[in-house]
Amino acid sequence: MVSEAVPAVDRLPFRDPALPTRKRIDDLLGRLTLDERIAMLHQYSPAVPRLGVAAFRTGTETLHGVAWLGVATVFPQAVGLGATWDEELVRRVAEATSVELRAFHYRRPTAVGTGTNSLQAWAPVLNLLRDPRWGRNEEGYSEDPLHTARLGTAFCRGLAGEHPRFLRAAPVLKHFLAYNNEDDRCTTSSGLRPRVLQEYDLAAFRPVVASGAATGAMAGYNLVNGRPCHVTPLIETELRRWAEPTGHELFVVSDAEAPSNLVDPEHYFDDHAESHGAALKAGIDSFTDHGEESDVPIGRLRAALERGLIDEADVDRAVRRQLALRFRLGEFDPDLDPYTDIGPEVIDCAEHRALALRSATESVVLLRNKGLLPLDATTAPRVAVIGPLADTVCEDWYSGTLPYRVTVADGLKAVLGVHGGEVVVADGADRVALRSRTSGELLGKTPFDVHDWGDGVLTLRSAENRRYLSLKRDDASLAADQDQVKSWDVAETFRLVPADDSVLVQSVLTGRYAVVDPVDGRVSVTAEAPEAAERWEREVLSDGTGEALAAALSADVAVVVLGNQPLIHGRETEDRAGIALPAAQESLLRAVAGVRRDTALVVMSSYPYALDWADEHLPAVVWTSHGGQETGRAVAAVLLGEADPAGRLPQTWYRGDDELPHPLDYDVIKAGWTYQYHRAAPLYPFGHGLSYTGFAHRDLILSSDTVTTNSAVDVSVTLANTGARTGSEVVQLYVRALDARYAAPRLRLADFRKVVLAAGESRVLSFRLSTEQLAHWDVATGAFTVDPGAYELLVARSAEDVVLTAPLTVVGPAPTPRAGVDRRVLAVDFDEYEGVTLVDATRTSGDAVTADALGTLWFHSVDLTGAVRVEAEVAQDAAGQDARVAFWTDEGLLAEVPVPVTGDRYRWTTASAALPAPLHGVRDLRVTLHGTFRLSAFRFHSAD
Repeated sequence: MVSEAVPAVDRLPFRDPALPTRKRIDDLLGRLTLDERIAMLHQYSPAVPRLGVAAFRTGTETLHGVAWLGVATVFPQAVGLGATWDEELVRRVAEATSVELRAFHYRRPTAVGTGTNSLQAWAPVLNLLRDPRWGRNEEGYSEDPLHTARLGTAFCRGLAGEHPRFLRAAPVLKHFLAYNNEDDRCTTSSGLRPRVLQEYDLAAFRPVVASGAATGAMAGYNLVNGRPCHVTPLIETELRRWAEPTGHELFVVSDAEAPSNLVDPEHYFDDHAESHGAALKAGIDSFTDHGEESDVPIGRLRAALERGLIDEADVDRAVRRQLALRFRLGEFDPDLDPYTDIGPEVIDCAEHRALALRSATESVVLLRNKGLLPLDATTAPRVAVIGPLADTVCEDWYSGTLPYRVTVADGLKAVLGVHGGEVVVADGADRVALRSRTSGELLGKTPFDVHDWGDGVLTLRSAENRRYLSLKRDDASLAADQDQVKSWDVAETFRLVPADDSVLVQSVLTGRYAVVDPVDGRVSVTAEAPEAAERWEREVLSDGTGEALAAALSADVAVVVLGNQPLIHGRETEDRAGIALPAAQESLLRAVAGVRRDTALVVMSSYPYALDWADEHLPAVVWTSHGGQETGRAVAAVLLGEADPAGRLPQTWYRGDDELPHPLDYDVIKAGWTYQYHRAAPLYPFGHGLSYTGFAHRDLILSSDTVTTNSAVDVSVTLANTGARTGSEVVQLYVRALDARYAAPRLRLADFRKVVLAAGESRVLSFRLSTEQLAHWDVATGAFTVDPGAYELLVARSAEDVVLTAPLTVVGPAPTPRAGVDRRVLAVDFDEYEGVTLVDATRTSGDAVTADALGTLWFHSVDLTGAVRVEAEVAQDAAGQDARVAFWTDEGLLAEVPVPVTGDRYRWTTASAALPAPLHGVRDLRVTLHGTFRLSAFRFHSAD
């Protein structure tokens, strides 16, 4: 008999599936002690045995398959999925990933700690591929916000599943916000003027959250306008506001160790209790900090509570969001959860292997083709497959463990062999012996195949066991024992530094040099200076380029496979310095093409390269991301024409002589980033990709050529396959404003559709274009607006290959001048600027501008009628020489306002000056900052 005074745990209200979820959460939350609730703020939320509540942990990496938990189906990198332009395919990839995640959750041990693997899936990445040098380029879908949002929504839907009550997995959007550089990522600030913030960076997140497909977000490591993303007010004012209509709150997690970064290295707060409290109040619900050791971050949050920096309501809000997610994941209703029967047999199952092949195949992009491709397998050609990636498939940091690897060489052999063809392989690497002058012994007692990945960074693979030479951190010894290069601290890269007639072996990871013990001959990498390093005699046993040329000469066609190793030069924590191919790879390519005219270049990479020479001299160029376990079969299918090249570029490939903007210049408008604003002609534009068949676009019809604001127009276009084989095309619909009053994009993607047509088939495609897609962020009103005037709709094969256009006129009232009198004008709401930096106005909210010495802001068409006085909101922590803010029109100086010292950058005051005479009319206003103070706003006053 059960005592009524001590009810069984399973009879408590929060266990009753018939109750509304909100009441169940209220009940459980009310039963948790304060200490239990605070403990739940850490990534590793402990169990509460007295209530039968299990431990909970946030985060399993699922970017392109389940990562870090062992063998799992590995799909193409996210940038490769972006190249498919196929929302349904991306949804299916995410669905397969979440099904495998469920299997890992129930049936497989955790990689770290105890308990179960988290069903909170840390994917997709919605950061835009603004700069192709970004080290994590492979993780994003596209440089375009609409394209990214569409694929991001599809991926989230695939992860979450379609059940009305329960989630298969809980997708988390990464990384909020404007995170697109790795070098010094924890201390750099992304400067976002309001137009860039609203039209570009937020535009990738907004539709995904508003769709209800996402369940959470992760804050970025970086700062935005001088404020760390982990305390940005945008979490509440934007992210959570968008989610409100969906009926579910977002559960926001920190990135690893980022809460601690707020004090060191960012020095944004004086102590960790203050920083952790500020992050909680800003909307961070779960602290991924100190690994499994929760005592430190929880202690900091408890101290913040004791000091009054947070209160119980702040704790409860975060815990409530966690509990809501756990209820949706079925934790408290195991008998009703429709996904509990998923078993380990789904991991790398036949269906998922087929999906891996399809997604890898559809991600391949044909960049150039002058008749060489497709190769005809039935003519039984001899193909030389050459290059460092000819016979290998790489994992990246966010890959699962590959269940098998099909290389390009493997894929071609499998098909050509059936027809009597032959494949010869040459990786182009020199085989060298490195002999110690001290001991006379070979380094590692083996020759090495040396691959040059650029900038002198090498990998050395044993000729005997085919494993990579690796530095052992515990004793600084060397051993050739690694099957692949995949670790956070890459220990498999070295430099061979010339030293007279010998070389020094230097570890890239530590910077130290190899030495040899003269007594026992032991090799260790301990020398701090070249003078103390061992001298090694370098003997070339075989010439890699020579072998590649021999292979090319013996073949009918050469396929040269070049690109990057995902953990070398361009990875998390390291941006690329440029976009050129590694010099050794470029040299190998040119040498092969010099002896074999029919040479196709396959670039297998996480990011774009400048391929100017290849585009000019080679008959065919193909790109694939690191496509996962089926990479080789996919590439072979495209090269041999078994599949039509279906991929289209998700980002611009720039020319080698195109001087790209500074990596930290996040102003896509002023700097000229992406197809929207870049003026120089690219090598391969956004959206580019060729087919083996032909397509004709015709009959672009609009339901009306005139629309009002807040309306829509129906658009149709006919697509016809004019070739002799089935093929796929991505119809891209762009818009642009003509004669805009603002710096408008050259064009902007408004919609797209991927279509497969049989030979001779045609289809009418219909689109509905809302005038919202013509909107820009109006800094004068602080809202999106559609200006009346002339626009153009463009149907294109790429951003540079427009095939059809149609005019569209928007009618409505003309924009009024900016109200400038008796109204507070934010300094950041400028139309143009020069020499200023965007910074935080306070630690919790607001933006301001500052200048090193002289900065200028322009505000167009400001109505200054009746103004007699101007005041400025300023802060200056230390005295500067003649610090002042000046206001000008085309007629000259209106007023200068001296800036007083306030003693702190966050201590604001108002300074003012009278105008020489009352103003009349609409003027273009210019504001100049003289000195290093901060300006947050200004106001012109009337006589009243």
